[in-house]
Amino acid sequence: MTDEQIDISKTDARAGSAPRVTRYVLAISMALVIVAFAVIVVFELR
Repeated sequence: MTDEQIDISKTDARAGSAPRVTRYVLAISMALVIVAFAVIVVFELR
């Protein structure tokens, strides 16, 4: 067995690219969670 170091780019290492849609999905999901918690807090205080 040889100890060769293999250098490849990040894109090749993960076998693809991260589309920009991922950012939007994460942002929208976070916003919805914050709104849901806010609604829960408002209705619990009544």
